Amino acid sequence: MTERTSAARQTQWLRGVLDLVVLALLAEDGEGYGYTLLQRLDEAGLPDMKAGTLYPLLNRLAADGLLQAEWRAGESGPGRKFFSLTDQGRAALAEMGPKWIEFARNSITVVQRGVRK
Repeated sequence: MTERTSAARQTQWLRGVLDLVVLALLAEDGEGYGYTLLQRLDEAGLPDMKAGTLYPLLNRLAADGLLQAEWRAGESGPGRKFFSLTDQGRAALAEMGPKWIEFARNSITVVQRGVRK
């Protein structure tokens, strides 16, 4: 498999879980803005996330009622758009988080069996 193909597959994996990861990070932190979320994703082992991927996702989650967005003036720079979970966002995370964890565990089990052969 080429490096390009491998990277494309990893991008697909991330697409499948990024919304839940963002909801989970905001559940941990209470709130955040794009740059801090990019940093947290990197710290969580999901590096190289592009702002052009994250910001549309944040806006879609807000439009879906899962996040609340609030513009705040910057202390020494431009204003920032802070995001936090809504009750609907917390409910979505509580419902879909365990389902994703089960899916990931089952996937890991199958892949591990294949790798061991």
